[in-house]
Amino acid sequence: MTNLNRRQLLTAGALGAVAIPATAAGSVAAQAGPTAYASNYPNNPVTTGAQSAAASSWSALSGQKVGIITNPTGILTNLRTVVDEMHESGAVDIVGVFGPEHGFRGTAQAGDSEGNHTDPRTGLMVYDAYGANAAKMTTLFRTAGVETVVFDIQDVGSRFYTYIWTMYTAMRAAVAVGARFVVLDRPNPIGGTAIGPMMTTPWTSGVGAKEIVQAHGMTVGELARYFDGEFLTADAGGRLRELSVIEVKGWRRDVPYAVTGLPWVMPSPNMPTPDTALVYPGTGMFEGTNLSEGRGTTRPFELIGAPYVDYRWAERLAALDLPGVDFREAYFSPTFSKHTGLVCGGVQLHVTDPSAFDPIRSSVEMLVAAKALYSDFAWRYDSYDPARPYWIDKLTGSQRLRTQISAGAPAAEVVGAWRDELAAFDARRQQYLLYRGPSN
Repeated sequence: MTNLNRRQLLTAGALGAVAIPATAAGSVAAQAGPTAYASNYPNNPVTTGAQSAAASSWSALSGQKVGIITNPTGILTNLRTVVDEMHESGAVDIVGVFGPEHGFRGTAQAGDSEGNHTDPRTGLMVYDAYGANAAKMTTLFRTAGVETVVFDIQDVGSRFYTYIWTMYTAMRAAVAVGARFVVLDRPNPIGGTAIGPMMTTPWTSGVGAKEIVQAHGMTVGELARYFDGEFLTADAGGRLRELSVIEVKGWRRDVPYAVTGLPWVMPSPNMPTPDTALVYPGTGMFEGTNLSEGRGTTRPFELIGAPYVDYRWAERLAALDLPGVDFREAYFSPTFSKHTGLVCGGVQLHVTDPSAFDPIRSSVEMLVAAKALYSDFAWRYDSYDPARPYWIDKLTGSQRLRTQISAGAPAAEVVGAWRDELAAFDARRQQYLLYRGPSN
C-alpha cells in the first residue's frame, strides 16, 4: 500500500473528501495492518453524553415528563440501557419510549419495527416511531404527554442510515408540541470528516430526508444543532424551544470508534462491528445495484459480490492501490436478501488506515470497475416509485452518479463532480460543531 504524505492527502481530498489530515504516524499504520492505527491516537477515556447524564443522577431531566427515542445502543458503561436505568432510578418520569427502525429492543430486521406495545421489563408504553411523519410523531408525543424529548442512539455517520431522520422528525414534532429536546451524544464512529455528494430536494426520502452530504461527519448532537439552525424554521415553522446536547467527553474528530474504548452494540442487525461502519457510507450504495451488499453474511457491507462476478474485479481494484484499503478476492453465499443460496464472487474490503480511507471514493471505483467488467451489472429498479425508480438515486441524492457511471465516466470525474457542494456544506456546518481535531 502506497503511503500518503499531507500534500497527497489534500490532493485526495480534491477527489471528494474535505479531509482532516492524517497524523504522521498514520502512514506507518497503513504498512502495519488494520489494528496498528490504534497506537497513533491519544489514549483518552471517552465518556458518552448518557454516562455524564447518569453521573448527575439524571438531573438534566428532572421535573419533566420525558419521552425517550432509543434502541439497544443507548447504554451506559455497565451495559444496561438508559431506559432501564432511568426507570429504576425513579429520578425520571418516563411517559413513553419511541422505537426507531429495528425497534427499541432491536428485535426487527431492516425495514421493520416492533410496533406499539408495552415493554415487559419496565411496563412502559413503547410507541412505533419508524416511518412516522411529523404529524404522526406529534400525535404520539401529545398522546404520551411528552414535555422533554430525549434522543440517545448510536449513529454510524451515513446519510442513508435512518436514525438521524427519526431524530429530525422528532425535532419537528417537538416544535409543534413545545417540548424541550435533549441529545445524549455519542461519537461518530467514522470520525468527523465530511465526504460525498449532497442530497438534492427532488430525491429526498426516508434514506435522506434533507440536504446534507452522504457522510456528514457529525455526531447526532452536532446534527441536531445543524437541523435546528438550517431546516426547522422552514419545515416546522420555528426552531426548538430549547435544544440541549449533553456532550461526549474525550473524543476528537479524527478518532475512530475502535480507539474510544467504548463497547460496540450493533445499531442494527447488519451493522455488526465498527469496521462495518467505516465502509458503509460507500458500500451502502451497492443496495442500489444487483450486487449483494453482503446481507445474509457475517460481514455485511464488507463483502460485495454477485454470481456473475469473477476474480477480475478484485484484481482490477487491487491494482488501483487506493489509500487506506485493500481488496481480497472473496466468495460467499448469502443466507437471505439478494442471491440467497447462490455462490457470489466478489471482494472483501479490508480497511488498513481509517485516516486515509475514503469509503465513497473507494466504492465509486468499485462501481465503475464492475460496470466496465460485467454486462450483467445493473442498477436496482424500484417499481413502487415509477417517478423515481432507481434506488441508487435516492442513496446518492440525485441521478448524477448513476448517469455518469452508466455513460462510462471514470471514477475521478464522478467524485470530482461534488467537490464544490461538499466544500460549501463543510463551511456551513462549522458553526454547529462541538468537537475538534488536530486540524482545527
